[in-house]
Amino acid sequence: MKKMLLGAGAVIGIALLAGCATTPRALPTQAGVDLLRYAGTWYEQARLPNRFQRDCTGEVRADYALNPDGTLSVVNQCRQADGSVKRAEAVGRLAERGPDADPAKLEVRFAPDWTSWLPIVWGDYWIIRLDGDYEYSLVGTPDRKYLWVLTRDERADPQHVQALLDYAGTLGFAVDEMIRSE
Repeated sequence: MKKMLLGAGAVIGIALLAGCATTPRALPTQAGVDLLRYAGTWYEQARLPNRFQRDCTGEVRADYALNPDGTLSVVNQCRQADGSVKRAEAVGRLAERGPDADPAKLEVRFAPDWTSWLPIVWGDYWIIRLDGDYEYSLVGTPDRKYLWVLTRDERADPQHVQALLDYAGTLGFAVDEMIRSE
């Protein structure tokens, strides 16, 4: 009986510890983001694997434009293995509302306009860090499932990219799984 109680106690203790371990800590974002300066073309240097970029083999880029209504126009494209270009258009918006909204916390929707009322069609896009004069950007999601290193130049300083990845690693991202862009 004593062994059963000890065994049950151990199982409960492990379950409690596992529950604590899965609670993600808050993800910091870049302070003072100016979305007008963030707009423009960004080239992907590295990304965590994801289903929607599975066919991308190189020349991955994103073009952002600030719309008069405060939303962002987003156009992502990449080269596929057969040489064709895959293109996806989206709309971005501030994730928070109100005067204290953090402009580094964005949501992006690739689904049709008529679905915009559904929360599930909006995906997080958080600007975690900006380096240089808006030359390097580290973007991810608070659940740590998605991460990108973006730069203004197609060819980036590998040491700077690695420094951003090292920082992302301290935040709990699986940087050892990153795919480097060609």
